[in-house]
Amino acid sequence: MKLLQFTSKGIYCVPGRFYIDPWRPVDLAIITHGHADHARSGMKKYLCHHFTRPILYSRIGSGIDCQGVAYGEIIDINGVKVSLHPAGHIIGSAQIRMEYKGYVAVVSGDYKTQDDGLSTPFEPVKCHEFVSESTFGLPVYHWLSIGEQENMLRNWVEHNRQNGKTSVFIGYSLGKSQRIMKALDGVDELHVHYSIAKLNEAYESAGVQLPAYQTIDLREDKKHLDGKIVLLPPALVDNPAMKKIPNMAYAICSGWMQIRGARRWRSADAGFAISDHADWQGLIAAIKATGAEKVHITHGQTAVFSKYLNEIGIAADEVKTQYGDDEEVVEKLDV
Repeated sequence: MKLLQFTSKGIYCVPGRFYIDPWRPVDLAIITHGHADHARSGMKKYLCHHFTRPILYSRIGSGIDCQGVAYGEIIDINGVKVSLHPAGHIIGSAQIRMEYKGYVAVVSGDYKTQDDGLSTPFEPVKCHEFVSESTFGLPVYHWLSIGEQENMLRNWVEHNRQNGKTSVFIGYSLGKSQRIMKALDGVDELHVHYSIAKLNEAYESAGVQLPAYQTIDLREDKKHLDGKIVLLPPALVDNPAMKKIPNMAYAICSGWMQIRGARRWRSADAGFAISDHADWQGLIAAIKATGAEKVHITHGQTAVFSKYLNEIGIAADEVKTQYGDDEEVVEKLDV
């Protein structure tokens, strides 16, 4: 019996009769992490890591049926041994390991091989079959070390301060913004949009201590933000309220900023290549570490990356999914 099947509803475990990150309503959904393209509403029951539960409650609704488990905890679902293992992407992110009659398959969701100091670090899982993303599956994508990334942000704030500018950072509300906050701890007052503050609570409930911050409402007077540090989600770029922040210089924090042309996206003042996904070398290293005989490549640079894997002797194919790049997912927000 085939263990995994790629269906119109999502990735399906055939003997277990459950789905992983489905995009249509199903009876049982195992969720790799809390980003909107992987955790959708309408499921009868959810299963995820303990740290992901408050994120799902916040984003989908407090009334959902959601079971949380620890990393490495084994659950038997219709004869399939299921366990969750760290993916390093964001807090609570997990690779889903399934074992049935000695055969092991792993669905990685989104993952990052760099240790950002906030998420549980990525853990390679040996398997026969591996499902991998390829968001940044091109050789041009090579991330600086976490320390170098943090220094870039701090130096930019200092540059702005010397020029009388307010430093505004654009980063996804879940994962990216918390990394920016950590990098800027102690530099100056941090002012974050309420959508970020709401998700900070998920980190804090998991025991992750974030720097002190103030929650802002852009509908209110913004004079007090002059010369400070402000964090906003991508949905507010080009919003009239954002443009009224005094003496603003704004930077986009995204892996896409690795490409020179992308730095001019929406006429930003700066762009920093900071991503919660693995870069080219990280993807290759992670896949090799699994020892998988078969690899399925999902969203991102699927054609180029799967072709390269086959060229180096790793059997790989492309799989179409409805997953996107969480760094470009935007939420409908009031300012």
